[in-house]
Amino acid sequence: MKLSKFNNLKFQSYKPGKYEIPNLKKISKIVKLSANESALGASPKVKAILRKDINTSKYPDYTSKLLRKQIAIKFKCDSNKVICGSGSDEIIQMLCQLILNKGDQVIVPEYSFLMYRIYSSISGAKVIFSKEKNYKISVNNIIRNVNKKTKIVFLANPNNPTGTYLYKKELINLRRKLRKDVLLVIDDAYFEYMKDKKYASGLKIFKNYKNVFILRTFSKIHGLAALRIGWGYGNKKIIDALNVIKPPFNVNEIAQLCAIEALKDNKFINKSIQHNLYWSKKIKKKLEEFDIYTNKISANFLLLNFDQCKLSALKFEKKLEKNGIILREMKTYGIDNHLRLTIGNTTENKLFLNTVKKIFKNV
Repeated sequence: MKLSKFNNLKFQSYKPGKYEIPNLKKISKIVKLSANESALGASPKVKAILRKDINTSKYPDYTSKLLRKQIAIKFKCDSNKVICGSGSDEIIQMLCQLILNKGDQVIVPEYSFLMYRIYSSISGAKVIFSKEKNYKISVNNIIRNVNKKTKIVFLANPNNPTGTYLYKKELINLRRKLRKDVLLVIDDAYFEYMKDKKYASGLKIFKNYKNVFILRTFSKIHGLAALRIGWGYGNKKIIDALNVIKPPFNVNEIAQLCAIEALKDNKFINKSIQHNLYWSKKIKKKLEEFDIYTNKISANFLLLNFDQCKLSALKFEKKLEKNGIILREMKTYGIDNHLRLTIGNTTENKLFLNTVKKIFKNV
């Protein structure tokens, strides 16, 4: 049987962070610091849920009603303006399916989460890359790229993979300068880690805006990456339309129950924030001794710049991998001579720093 022709997809598929090192025999345990995962894992309240005897023979609540209610309590927002998805990725996909048609235009920062451009391209839209300034999103450059075909502007704040961020006033200025019919989508994936008083999350600023849509995830600070769960917040008309195209039972029962408990555990969240802040400062300061420089501390990762270092990013990466430590290469994002380092747990961070010291002792 002859198959029908596939669509001609002219974009690179998502390439996740490396999770194994082929032919590495001496190291029994790999330290994976490449995917911005939670340093401390999940809350004890979540682990208690996972130990329960959960009925897996029944379909989950397809509206995620109890989870949406808990989100509304936690963030003082309207549960009817919340939609849950299999990771925030699925919500990005649904937004693109809902809003974009062939020939439309989407603007994304030059260096940004790859799924914005991938789902936009699948929907037939043209993706425009807005130039950044010193790896920071430029509001002026975004506005310069807007034309009558522009439908969506995607950005993460703090931005992945650069770790840079826009201040509250800059985000407000961006929304003010955009046409009213252009949807601004702000990804708050790393907002919990932010301590800069000039910063504010997208949800906090734009909770009542009709033309701003907010993305949130349970994969980062809550440590639920394996359960694939995220949520979005926006105008009720958008949410109602998304619910029409949303796959049935897209968020499984265990993920919903764990997410509810994760939101309740403020003690664990604060512990994760303090851990990240302590180790980010320590690692940043230590790396500067070897002329490896990074962005200001923001999310749970650092973008490492090797332009002034004795070693290139590639050579450093290979030496780390010989010691069983994996970082995220940045060529996939179009950034040369850089690596992205996730802040790990205490044991992982100590091992990383000791390995760095050993590497440069022999350079």
